[in-house]
Amino acid sequence: RRGAPPSPEPPPPRPTDPAGAVLPVLVMACDRSTVRRCLDKLLRYRPSAQRFPVIVSQDCGHAETARVIASYGDAVAHIRQPELGDVAVPAEHRKFQGYYKIARHYRWALGQVFRTFRYRAAIVVEDDLEVAPDFFEYFQATFPLLLADRSLWCVSAWNDNGREQMVDVARADLLYRTDFFPGLGWLLLAELWDELEPKWPRAFWDDWMRQPEQRRDRSCVRPEVSRTMTFGRKGVSHGQFFDQYLKFIKLNDRFVPFTQLDLSYLKKEEYERSFLAAVYAAPEVTVEELQGNRRRELGAVRLRYSGRDSFKAFAKALGLMDDLKSGVPRAGYRGIVSFVYRGRRVYLAPPSDWAGYDPSWT
Repeated sequence: RRGAPPSPEPPPPRPTDPAGAVLPVLVMACDRSTVRRCLDKLLRYRPSAQRFPVIVSQDCGHAETARVIASYGDAVAHIRQPELGDVAVPAEHRKFQGYYKIARHYRWALGQVFRTFRYRAAIVVEDDLEVAPDFFEYFQATFPLLLADRSLWCVSAWNDNGREQMVDVARADLLYRTDFFPGLGWLLLAELWDELEPKWPRAFWDDWMRQPEQRRDRSCVRPEVSRTMTFGRKGVSHGQFFDQYLKFIKLNDRFVPFTQLDLSYLKKEEYERSFLAAVYAAPEVTVEELQGNRRRELGAVRLRYSGRDSFKAFAKALGLMDDLKSGVPRAGYRGIVSFVYRGRRVYLAPPSDWAGYDPSWT
């Protein structure tokens, strides 16, 4: 049925237990005909069309991109954002028109998924993401955790510091909690949309998600090795971060059977007990010792920062992303960023009497 008109809407979700829940993948598309690369991998790796329907929401009305999406026939549902005109923006934001259109599209598309199609949850990806072979396995396994632990508000496929030399590729099974909203392939529940939709922002939706008023001390799950990679240098951010960081992110290539693993270590109480103990038991070293590859006998080590400036200096020196959003470092949990440096585990951490994030660190 290639070339046949796409079905107008996906099949209705079936209320089932988490093990059999329907988790649609919402692909946010605009004017990239390279959405084919994204869709090909999603359709290749998904274990079930019934459990993981793919919905492509297209903004921009770009004809070539629409033809590419239509070429998949009823393998995907193609929905179109109806408002294509410019958004009224403050004069000083004229150059940010693209970000306003993206926020408008997200609001409409998530409304379709949760209001019109009435799904229980959804996995959101952009049209410039390629997924790993175990992308669906990862979300299928973490969905029950998201349902059970109300201190979590998303599961993300992305590690902001996931460059190949900064992750332990032998531990592709390793997952973390993070206070930073990573996006770039993420799972949310319908209840979260109920909460966010009435106050959804007019622009810069992802940074808005990172504000304390939205996060409300909740965390996301993220992997050691990313389950998505981005191939879209061209976009509204004009390649910001792409050449320096994003194109080097390691995409996991080894299937991890997450649904057969015990992920209870990610529940808040257990995680704080075990993860914080591991971090603060790790011997403290200086950045010079790290860079000089000294004290190898110590194994996992900790580098202590005391404030915003020392965090940024250490992050820059070690190749981590050094920006903070509302005071939260990328991939951080309780101020701690876990990564690999010259083959060993390092925790960039605040003092053990950490008192919470300071939103002025931005």
